[in-house]
Amino acid sequence: MTTPSATPDDKRQRILAAALTVFARQGVHGTPVPPIAAAAGISVGGLYRYFASKEALVNAVFQDTKQALATHLLTDLNLTTLDRPLFNKLWCRLADFARHHPDAFRFLELQDHHSYLDTNSRLSEWQLLMPLRQLIEQGQQAGVLSQHLRPEVAMALFWGAFVGLFKAQRLGYLELDSDDLRQARDACWQVLSHAS
Repeated sequence: MTTPSATPDDKRQRILAAALTVFARQGVHGTPVPPIAAAAGISVGGLYRYFASKEALVNAVFQDTKQALATHLLTDLNLTTLDRPLFNKLWCRLADFARHHPDAFRFLELQDHHSYLDTNSRLSEWQLLMPLRQLIEQGQQAGVLSQHLRPEVAMALFWGAFVGLFKAQRLGYLELDSDDLRQARDACWQVLSHAS
């Protein structure tokens, strides 16, 4: 009995999954293509049939992973007004993504991608960031958030605090539990809503 060979889509997904894992653990700049091909179970030549270069591969991984984060974070949320319950949901969904998809989170947030991102990758990043920026602006206009911080600064504080927590855990400086995440969430809300 013969088993059916993998379809092109299956192989492409295998390559993307392998590349995500390898890039997340070894970085993009110092990682050649052969370890990715080996992790995907194909030849280097086979990988190049799907992606013309390492840059094409890393952009595909970035777009795929950024879309997964956007879907996880924003699906079925009412994004018309930022209030405390919505802020809590966003924080919890981000924590859920970071815990259940650690390679994806690390790849997206702990790498300096900008030197090789193409136009489509930059667009996928903006498609996630713009709704969040608009939420902050709406929260400021409604008086829910402090108007003393520019929206970009508020976003950087939120993302930076969150990424820093998971980086510290990954490096062994702390072990995050639910109470830690709840306290950090509350501290971020206090900063964003009462900045002076």
